[in-house]
Amino acid sequence: MIKLIISSGIVVFLLFSCKNKNAGINPLVQKITESVYASGIVKSKQQYQVYSSVNGLVAQVFVTEGDMVKKGDPILRITNTTASLNVENAQLSADFTAVAANQERLSELKINTDLAKSKMENDVLLLQRQRNLWNQQIGTRNELDQRELAYKSSATAYDAAKLRYAELQKQINYQSKQSQKNLQLSKTQVGDYTLKSETDGKIYSILKEKGEMVNTQTAVALVGDGNNFTIELQVDEYDISRVIVGQKILISMDSYKGQVFEGVVEKINPLMSERSKSFTIDATFIKQPPALYPNLTCEANIVIHEKGNTLTIPRAYLMEGDYVMLANKEKRKVVTGLKDFQLVEIISGLTANEFIIKPL
Repeated sequence: MIKLIISSGIVVFLLFSCKNKNAGINPLVQKITESVYASGIVKSKQQYQVYSSVNGLVAQVFVTEGDMVKKGDPILRITNTTASLNVENAQLSADFTAVAANQERLSELKINTDLAKSKMENDVLLLQRQRNLWNQQIGTRNELDQRELAYKSSATAYDAAKLRYAELQKQINYQSKQSQKNLQLSKTQVGDYTLKSETDGKIYSILKEKGEMVNTQTAVALVGDGNNFTIELQVDEYDISRVIVGQKILISMDSYKGQVFEGVVEKINPLMSERSKSFTIDATFIKQPPALYPNLTCEANIVIHEKGNTLTIPRAYLMEGDYVMLANKEKRKVVTGLKDFQLVEIISGLTANEFIIKPL
């Protein structure tokens, strides 16, 4: 008798379940949001990779991952023997070509110039005396001509001595300035071997250790803002025309499962990636999560339109060609509006009191 009652109960339960399943569901009046899907990563504001402008070996690392740094703080130092030798050579050249180091050469030419000047002045006196004698008809024409020739020769020698002295001064000054510039350049290149932070922020990653080789093509560190973050999203080329700056974004992340955060489109980068056929969108959190880290993955829906008090059905209940199946298995044409990943707006062809079933 007890077994019979249990069997009857099971039969009644199955019949009730089948009846409910066949009855289907009612359309619901609720809010629907049309959006564009995008995927991306979280990035620190002012995030950048640190590159070296020279090749060499890591001699010292001044920071560790997680450290806060100020603009200009050293991150690591690179050593290069060739650069140090270049500085030494530049210093030797600067010392050799300095004006003070060439003072003896200048003094020698100055003495020669002064001697040439004295000789010229003496010759002009002798010439004037010979002319006076010639005016008194004393002496010969040959003696006067010799005095004039001697004066012209000494004047030419004096002019040549002055030119040599001035030319040597120019040459020494030029070589001195050139060698000083080369020395400054060499010292600047040595300064490049200490990589410094370009902004206030946090050291998120040190990619090289002491003793490792560094080149100009490989990043050595990752630095960014420790408190403020942005979102870098990839939007398909078919959807980019619907996205504008200022649109609201709904963001979900694996690190915060079950939570949705709001953001806003801040910038649309106009160049499409030929590889992924997508555009990069920069967005910011309206209220960011309490803890964030660079390169966290996220998914987002960029809100295009929102409607409240709208008749909706689940997308799984909409058949191809915009038909729905009523509870009596009748197919009916409906007019649809907004669509998201779960819901479809029903503009006409169905009321909230009618039941529809999920097509097989």
